[in-house]
Amino acid sequence: MLEKTIRIGTRDSELALWQAHTVQNKLNTLGYKTEIIAVKATGDLILDKPLYELGITGIFTKTLDVAMLKGEVDIAVHSMKDVPTSLPKGIVQAAVLERANTLDILIHKGNLDFLETDGIIASGSLRRKAQWLHKYPTHTVEDLRGNVNTRMQKLKDNRWNGAIFAAAGLERINLKPETFLNLDWMIPAPAQGAMLIVAMENDSFSIKALEKLNHNETEICTFIERQFLKTLEGGCTAPIGALATIKNNEIRFEGVLFSLNGKEKHYIKKSCNFADYKSFGKECANEILNQGGDSLMKELRSLLKVK
Repeated sequence: MLEKTIRIGTRDSELALWQAHTVQNKLNTLGYKTEIIAVKATGDLILDKPLYELGITGIFTKTLDVAMLKGEVDIAVHSMKDVPTSLPKGIVQAAVLERANTLDILIHKGNLDFLETDGIIASGSLRRKAQWLHKYPTHTVEDLRGNVNTRMQKLKDNRWNGAIFAAAGLERINLKPETFLNLDWMIPAPAQGAMLIVAMENDSFSIKALEKLNHNETEICTFIERQFLKTLEGGCTAPIGALATIKNNEIRFEGVLFSLNGKEKHYIKKSCNFADYKSFGKECANEILNQGGDSLMKELRSLLKVK
């Protein structure tokens, strides 16, 4: 029954390997044989250009998609927020693991006086940059790329006041320093803090194994957030934030779309019950589009050349 070795594809950064080993341990506990195969992703190799300039959605997932389609790996483990809302033909979502911390955090050097003046902070994310500039319009946001370790080093090497990171990534590999600020006002990327495992559609063995790892509540929340993103049609580059949470028997949602400079903001906050969740993300996105988000998305697509 369990003879097949499931080959787990992953990027070779410390965080990606941590995620792959987490999945490996869970599968091993269930009695499955596994092997980890690490590959370098284009997004890790080209660090001198902002992500949106590379013009590829799924820049961190493409290499693993190719490895799966070629039959070199059976499954792939991703930070779900890096995964395009449309998966390649033949590849399917097989499991979403229980979500970790969804917050963005500011890692800063010493005191926070710069928040009251003209600070310089760093982030490679248009979503984080737009939300920061919306709150701190006199600040400058520098581009920051690379895996978590590379970005932490660049923060040390530069004269920035701070840099924005996802809390979950730093917590997973014990890199979260003592000098940080929770940005609880910043709406995270759709599916931030969640890990996604994909498999080949025709690989019933791996799909059956991964079903056992799926966390239903996280799957529902990330489904809504990604549907919101997909309906707005912003690859993974437009400044879009979304967070769904479940409280009692209610699903609560916050979504936002910003202009690049953070000046224009379209925001929504709504709730729904479980029976209606399958179209909830789409409905929220349509409300944003109808309140002026549509013309902003058109402008963003031409600025960012998102096809």
